[in-house]
Amino acid sequence: MDQQLSIDEAFEHAFSCHKKGDTQEAKVIYLKILEVVPEEPRSLHFLGILLHQEEKSDLALSCVKRSIELLPDSPDWRNDLGNILAERGDLAGAVDEFESAIALTPGNPTYWNNLGAVQDRGGRTAEAHLAFRKAVALDPLFGDALSNLANLLDREGKQVEAAEYHCRAYVLEPTHDKPKSMLGIAYYKLGRLAEAAEIYRKWMLDEPDNPIPQYHFLACSKGVVPLGASHAYVEKHFDTFAPNFDSNLQNIFYRGPEMIAKALARVVVHKANLSVLDAGCGTGLCAPILASCADHLIGVDLSSAMLEEAKKRGLYHELVKGEITNYLVEHPDIFDLIAAADTLIYFGDLEELISAAYSALHPGGYFIFTVEEEKVTNEIFCLNLHGRYSHSKKYLADLLLKSNFELVAMDSDVIRIEFGIPVDGLTISAQRKF
Repeated sequence: MDQQLSIDEAFEHAFSCHKKGDTQEAKVIYLKILEVVPEEPRSLHFLGILLHQEEKSDLALSCVKRSIELLPDSPDWRNDLGNILAERGDLAGAVDEFESAIALTPGNPTYWNNLGAVQDRGGRTAEAHLAFRKAVALDPLFGDALSNLANLLDREGKQVEAAEYHCRAYVLEPTHDKPKSMLGIAYYKLGRLAEAAEIYRKWMLDEPDNPIPQYHFLACSKGVVPLGASHAYVEKHFDTFAPNFDSNLQNIFYRGPEMIAKALARVVVHKANLSVLDAGCGTGLCAPILASCADHLIGVDLSSAMLEEAKKRGLYHELVKGEITNYLVEHPDIFDLIAAADTLIYFGDLEELISAAYSALHPGGYFIFTVEEEKVTNEIFCLNLHGRYSHSKKYLADLLLKSNFELVAMDSDVIRIEFGIPVDGLTISAQRKF
C-alpha cells in the first residue's frame, strides 16, 4: 500500500512536470516508476506521449498501445493514440481509435472533430461532414470544429454556408488581438447587429478621429441614416485598401467595369475623340474601356493612394484629387461622357450628384453608372451593413427624369459575389436632353 501511494505521488509529480514543459524531469520519473512497476499504465502512456513529442515515434507508439491494452476503456488514451497514428500517416488506424473513443464517450466533441479531420484527409468527405457537424452540435463554441467545417465547405464551393462557420469561429474569445474591422464584419454577417455596433462603438472610443468606425456604427446601429458616406470615410477607406484593391476585387468577381463596357458599347457606337470623365476612378479599372473612345480622359477620386495606382496605368491625361460632386459643379458643359463604376454606392441621396452630372455634360452627353439594386426594403435607398448604399429602380428613374435626363437603359446584372451571395447591380445609361 505504501509503495502504491508513493507511485501515485511520483506519477502526479511527473505528470505535473510534463504539463509545465519540464519533459526531462518528467521522463526520468516515468522511467523510475516503470523500473518498479514495469507495466504501470499511466506512466507507460504518458512516457509514450513524451517520446512522441521528442519524435521517437516508434517507441512512443509501442508504449501508448501497451497502455491501452492494459486499460482499454480510456477514451482519452484512445484519442491520444489516434492523434499519434494520424501524425504518422496511418489514417485508417487513427479512424479506428477515434471511433473507439467515441463508442466509449459519444458526447465528446473533440473526438468527433479529430475523427472528421482524419476522414477529411483520407478523402472521406461525407463522413467528415457528419463528424464536424456532430462536434459543432455538441459544442457550438468549438473553434477548431467550426473552422474545419468551414474549410471543408469552402473547398466544395459552398461559400455561403462556409462564411457562417468562419464567422462563428472568428468571434470566439479571445478577440483582443483580432482587428475590430474584421470582428464587426463577422458579427453583422451572423446577424448579431448589436454586437457589431458595440465593436464599432469601442473602436470609436479607441480612435475618436477615425471616420471608419463612426460610419459603420451608423450602418449597424440602424439609427439616423446619413445621406451619404463622409468624404473623410471614403478617403481613408480607399487609401487603406489601395495597394491590394484590384486583387481583392478579383476575389469577389467584381464586374463593374464589364457592366460599364456593355452600356458604353450601346451608346457610343463608332464614336471617338470624346471628352471623358472617370468619376471615382479608383485604381483605374475602367481606364482601358474609356480610353478607347476618349480624346481626353480625366480621372477624379478622393483617395490619393488610389490615384497613385491609377497613374501607373498610363491611360489618363489628367488625374485629380477631389470630391466628385464639387468637381462636376465646377466644370460645366465639359464632358461628352461621364462614367462611374461603384461610385454612387457611397451616396444615399443622389439628387445633387445627378444634377451636377447633368451640368457637367454637353447636350447629348451620356452619364453611365452602376449601383447596387435595393430590393429588400421599401426605401428609395438603403445604407447596408457593409457600408454601401443600394438604390431602387423607381428612385433612379424618377430622379433622372426630374434632372432632365433621358433614361436610355437600366440593365440588371450581378455586380459582385459577397460571402458567396450574388449582389444585384444595375447599370444606368442616361443622356442629357438639352
